[in-house]
Amino acid sequence: MPTDSPSSPLPAPGRRAVLGAAAAASALAALPGTASAAPATPARREQPVRKGPRALPGGGDLGPNVLVFDPSTPNIQGRLDEIFRRQESAQFGTGRYQLLFKPGTYHGLNAQIGFYTSVSGLGLSPDDTTIHGDITVDAGWFDGNATQNFWRSAENLAVVPVSGTNRWAVSQAAPFRRMHIRGNLNLAPTGYGWSSGGYIADSRIDGQVQPYSQQQWYTRDSAIGGWLNGVWNMVFSGVEGAPAQGFPNPPYTTLATTPVSREKPFLYLSGSEYRVFLPGKRTDARGVTWGNGTPRGTSLPLSRFYVARPGVTAATLNQALAQGLHLLLTPGIYHLDQPVRVERAGTVVLGLGYATLIPDNGVTALKTSDVDGVRLAGFLVDAGPVNSATLLEIGPRGASRDHSADPTTVQDVFIRIGGAGPGKATTSMVVNSRHTIVDHTWVWRADHGDGVGWETNRADYSVVVNGHDVLATGLFVEHFNKYDVQWFGERGRTVFFQNEKAYDAPNQAAIQNGAVKGYAAYRVGDAVTSHEGWGLGSYCYYNVDPTIVQHHGFAAPNRPGVRFHDLLVVSLGGNGQYERVINDTGAPTSGTSTVPSTVVSYP
Repeated sequence: MPTDSPSSPLPAPGRRAVLGAAAAASALAALPGTASAAPATPARREQPVRKGPRALPGGGDLGPNVLVFDPSTPNIQGRLDEIFRRQESAQFGTGRYQLLFKPGTYHGLNAQIGFYTSVSGLGLSPDDTTIHGDITVDAGWFDGNATQNFWRSAENLAVVPVSGTNRWAVSQAAPFRRMHIRGNLNLAPTGYGWSSGGYIADSRIDGQVQPYSQQQWYTRDSAIGGWLNGVWNMVFSGVEGAPAQGFPNPPYTTLATTPVSREKPFLYLSGSEYRVFLPGKRTDARGVTWGNGTPRGTSLPLSRFYVARPGVTAATLNQALAQGLHLLLTPGIYHLDQPVRVERAGTVVLGLGYATLIPDNGVTALKTSDVDGVRLAGFLVDAGPVNSATLLEIGPRGASRDHSADPTTVQDVFIRIGGAGPGKATTSMVVNSRHTIVDHTWVWRADHGDGVGWETNRADYSVVVNGHDVLATGLFVEHFNKYDVQWFGERGRTVFFQNEKAYDAPNQAAIQNGAVKGYAAYRVGDAVTSHEGWGLGSYCYYNVDPTIVQHHGFAAPNRPGVRFHDLLVVSLGGNGQYERVINDTGAPTSGTSTVPSTVVSYP
């Protein structure tokens, strides 16, 4: 594995399934007394437009699993520790928590962040909320292996690390957004065990980012003091201080700017009033959005939101949307017997603490209309036991309106099929609306946990893009039975892609795709004339039948307008092999060496 830092310890390659840990125990119920211990500040209420049989209230209590701290709150560390004890190993549990810190300065805290836990500051700038201490993710629960450190996040905080280095040892679905680290940031677990992340956006790291064992990472629109090393696929777009382009050795893909970006909405306090800030769109972005006065964008009072609590019905959510309210999904699990329908331009659906939508009886969890400026952010969709044709639909079939001035954004919206129990879905996410920005998603057909098997959690396709001019920044997709990504829209672009083919294919025949051996991880449709991708990797680990051969990781029409930069395929320990990287181009992977086969430019 290449590295530009000879002194950086890099462990032998390995994946979460290789290590064979049992699924973690479920989390306990919500902390007793949380609501009274940390009540949300009441928001000013406004009367929504009455469009239904009765008007629903805007605003509302943020619920018992949202803990709000200020510098005078007693025993903050004790509360943080108690939540961490419940969530540290609760990989498929039901606990969901949001930790909110009011603006101010906090001393001597170590907020250890476990599963389904989000920690955020409530200022307009990260520097409004400063923690002299640490926001820590490590992997003690899994014997120093961080490849299952999923589903947690940190946002909108400044951290002055006690040791000078903050540890954030995560893998997929663990965003690090709008953070200011006044020191170094270590992305590996103690002892430099395995890790497979990850994502940073709109953040400033004053010191050095230290990936060590991280196999891949994507950093967008940020500023860093330095970057230590790389393993397989490190991608940067719009990052001040990023290392120079060097793929494949060192494995850096560096774009000076991000083509289009718009940061994730976030909750903040204006005086005693909760509001949701909606950052503005940037073109050819570089560096952070904050630090030079009020960030560019607009805000909404919480009174414009229906604050949903677990147990609410899909009908009630849709009534709130029809009355012109936005949705704030407080932490918990929401069962849906019909799709949540987002039909109004500019609607915000924002989740806290990994709020989780489960579609029952084979319905789609959420559908949007072909309208401008929808913002979907910060929630998890968990497939139900009855097969859903789709789980998330962005725009209806045939959507054709131009949304270039005000695109829909899908940010930190994660999809899971199996793991927490049996789940099935033919296609996970369909993007029909033009100009949609998919900014950091992990769409995962589970390879471990409950309800896992080649047919048990069947999911043929992950992401299907039909709309034109769609941009994906940070696309993580793993383990689907057939194609992981299919892209049929024109002028599509992807900056960073991470993939693993399904581990559990029983034999070669199970993945045979006509005359082709296996389904590509990323396929561009035969009719597409314009498409571009940067920093794309696919890995195979066929642990049921290691003799399986995958012809290629990427498939695309061979024409000048379809271009790829910095592609790689990897066979993990020789469990399966790739014959080529893209189409019939690129060397085969070699034996058990776990060394990538790369293509720098295609065609």
